[in-house]
Amino acid sequence: MQLAQQNHVTQLVLTDINNTSACLNFVRKAPEFGVRPILGIDFRNGVNPCFIGIAQNNEGYLELNNFLSHHLHHQLKIPQQAPSFKNALVIYPFEQVLLHDLDDFSEHEFVGISIKDLRRLPFSRLVNLKHKLVVQQPVTFRNKQDFNAHRLLRAIDNNVLLSMLSKEEEANEDEKMYPIQNLAAAFSEVSFILENTEKILSSCSIHFDFSKGRKPQNLKTFLGSVEEDEQLLENLCAEGLPYRYENVDDSIKTRLEKELQLIKKMGFVSYFLINWDIVSEARRRGFYYVGRGSGANSIVAYLLHITDVDPMELDLYFERFINLYRANPPDFDIDFSWKDRPAMTEYIFGRFKHVALLGTYVTFKERGVIRELGKVFGLPPHEIDFLSEGRYNYDELDSISKLVLKYGLLLKGKPNYLSIHAGGILISEKPLHWFSATHLPPKGFPTTQYDMVIAEDVGLYKFDILGQRGLGKIKEALEIIAYNQPEKHQEIDIHDIKGFKADATINNLIKTAQCMGCFYVESPAMRMLLKKLEVDNYLGLVAASSIIRPGVAKSGMMREYILRHRNKGRAEEKAHPVMLNIMPDTYGVMVYQEDVIKVAHHFADLDLGEADVLRRGMSGKFRSREEFQKVKDKFISNCRKKGYSDIIIFEVWNQVASFAGYAFAKGHSASYAVESYQSLFLRAYYPLEYSVAVLNNGGGFYRPEFYIHDARMMGATIHPPCVNNSVAVNRIYGSHIYLGMMYLRDLENRVMERIIKERYKNGGFASLEDFLDRVFISMEQLAILIRIDAFRFTEINKHELLWKAHLMLSKNDRLEHPKLFPPRHQGFQIPKLHTTSLEAAFDQLELLGFCLCSPFDLLAEPPKNTNGQKDLHRYLNKHIDIYGYLVTVKNTSTHNGKRMHFATLVDQHGEVFDTLLFPPVAAKYFFRGKGIYRFYGKVVEEFGFPSIEVIKMQKESYIPDPRYADMKTSKKLFSPNK
Repeated sequence: MQLAQQNHVTQLVLTDINNTSACLNFVRKAPEFGVRPILGIDFRNGVNPCFIGIAQNNEGYLELNNFLSHHLHHQLKIPQQAPSFKNALVIYPFEQVLLHDLDDFSEHEFVGISIKDLRRLPFSRLVNLKHKLVVQQPVTFRNKQDFNAHRLLRAIDNNVLLSMLSKEEEANEDEKMYPIQNLAAAFSEVSFILENTEKILSSCSIHFDFSKGRKPQNLKTFLGSVEEDEQLLENLCAEGLPYRYENVDDSIKTRLEKELQLIKKMGFVSYFLINWDIVSEARRRGFYYVGRGSGANSIVAYLLHITDVDPMELDLYFERFINLYRANPPDFDIDFSWKDRPAMTEYIFGRFKHVALLGTYVTFKERGVIRELGKVFGLPPHEIDFLSEGRYNYDELDSISKLVLKYGLLLKGKPNYLSIHAGGILISEKPLHWFSATHLPPKGFPTTQYDMVIAEDVGLYKFDILGQRGLGKIKEALEIIAYNQPEKHQEIDIHDIKGFKADATINNLIKTAQCMGCFYVESPAMRMLLKKLEVDNYLGLVAASSIIRPGVAKSGMMREYILRHRNKGRAEEKAHPVMLNIMPDTYGVMVYQEDVIKVAHHFADLDLGEADVLRRGMSGKFRSREEFQKVKDKFISNCRKKGYSDIIIFEVWNQVASFAGYAFAKGHSASYAVESYQSLFLRAYYPLEYSVAVLNNGGGFYRPEFYIHDARMMGATIHPPCVNNSVAVNRIYGSHIYLGMMYLRDLENRVMERIIKERYKNGGFASLEDFLDRVFISMEQLAILIRIDAFRFTEINKHELLWKAHLMLSKNDRLEHPKLFPPRHQGFQIPKLHTTSLEAAFDQLELLGFCLCSPFDLLAEPPKNTNGQKDLHRYLNKHIDIYGYLVTVKNTSTHNGKRMHFATLVDQHGEVFDTLLFPPVAAKYFFRGKGIYRFYGKVVEEFGFPSIEVIKMQKESYIPDPRYADMKTSKKLFSPNK
């Protein structure tokens, strides 16, 4: 549109190829550039053009979108001849008309002529179709650089070297915009073409409402009329009151009345009822869910069971949830277990008429685009790695590498492909093809070709239906307790959040950061924060869940919050009185999204609508919008008018700005904290069952071996997979955990299923022979089971079993059907063999990815000391020599861009400790994958949390693999019970 302005073009038709992603934003922005927008679609099969559809009005746009979506969903070829659209025009490109001998054109069909076609037109039969010819001058490039970038993108798309890209795969370099007078001059000899073009353009108009007072486009009513909807909402709130509150006092009644009035006034009643319908279905099916987002600030949502967070208890800021200045309804993020979410998505698509998943644009990231361009330019892999790591000196690079970086910079941030928003679902009043076409990603649900930002601009507000593993862990833990401790299962009420909040055992777990596997509180950073804050209550955990977010940490306010929390007088001394007055609970530090609104409203005198623009502007997606800049300017000028010094103004502004969309609404944090308490309750009282559930639901922040290690530290006996006791997932019997066969990376699913099915049907296996009589299996698959010791119940050494298996399983005599009579087995004489425990460990490393003994047993040289986490307090401010098995590393950068590392490790005694490598050390030493590292460094402590500032480190070597090396590496015999 900038180009149109420069070239005095006042009307444009946007026709992307088989795509409508840009259409809504094009209509939104066009008035700013004095352009009259017209929408269309360039229909093609691959690179071959078929025709262009141009919408005469919104109904025509709907027709085009229906037509395109049908072909995208069913992967159909676009026909060469267009259907007879009622409200859309069709333009056939000149070349296509000649190629396919098209000569019969209906009233709404035309032939497009570009400047390059003018040379051939006089010699063509089409010159006689005067009333059917129109200007079709495609605009694909601004300049030569754009054209080069286009060629590179085509090469990436086709996965070929640039030199191998065929001309058919490129657009014509002439596809650029001409000044309107040049275009008129080019067509001066055939002026009737210009007249025809003007005529059809003036017959087209499109309208979408992007004004501030626009009406929501979501489903308007739930029951069919506004009156019925409002009555239902009031009834549901009345039913919910006695369930949620023992004493309904005046403050509760006032809050409820205030919310209901505003919800009705803003037209959000159906939005609440749709969310209520979704969660009611979930409860009917026994699905766990968590309602969070700004909607959790609402008492109506609490009464409707959309959320379990009581806004009265937490004094949740109502204006964050909804205010008269806000065109959009509140956010409801409803989390389901990752196993239940697909069923809920299916329910929504079946329950409502106009439904689609929300799209999102995946853009080229710096490293990714360098890799893609490196391949297109034919660079060898090691050079591509070198460039993408960014450790080069630009002046020393060759010309090809410089080209890769130049075009990498140009393509960075540009759209790569269409994807699906993490959880957004649109439920609209009109058909969703009114707004764009939809495509059908692998999930199998129609998905819009635009993202949430433009959806909101046009009045479509998403319902967030998200999947997470934390709820799966809670649900499965209860199922495991039901079979492992049935007598205790009846006593558990997992929704007794009030009881959990008051439970000293649970609160002590938080205070000591014993939170492995627990939702949102298990990461090293969270563990460190909980210890520093000495959190031992629900409200403290709510604050911690938000303080950990990058926005608060980045501004330096996380550290300031800890200082003020530990020294209550500091807030009076350091905080601005207005800030302290606005946020006394958080010592004058902005922690929640509501705080942005409060500060903007009370500190800078912005109205609540402007304050909300500021909050939304922080998300980055909206930051470039002019309205955000206007609000920022008003924030600063208002503060100056109030007499604040620029130092204070910009200090507060920087705090606001550093939130950068990372801060949580308080209700959001409170919802997370509820789920954290549920998982902490299970860890406190049913630690082994909960550990198994964590493992079976994909773990969490750490690798499976650390959850297995954690279970062992809590008293579990860990067994490798066993054909008689294991299933696909992990299984617990008393305190014995049998690892699931799913960990055997090369074991086929069908073999796993066959074993489990046969065992359930006809009982356990008595011997290897019995197993082979009943289960069809190849030698390769059987070897995996024998090597992991899945037949240890036979008490026969696995080397002997492997010999036996080879002798019994010849290549050709196995038929996959049951035998009428048990076969007679030959008795083979096999010499006595034995296995060492170290061989078993290396088999486990190969087959499971980790060993079940201590990794310290595999060191080539035993540790020179026994220092561990328990010794850190003795070495405070002194140097320590310590060994650790690497758990996780966080790579980060200092404010001046230098790399540093935070690493978490397990010591020889199974306890966790933390290290940090400042830039000078990080530049010298690298973590080279998992294994044991020896550190020398200084023990420091901050707010009672010890860590080691590393001075030097080295990775320790394991013994050579005893299965292939000299057997002298170990004399330890393997004991099946170890």
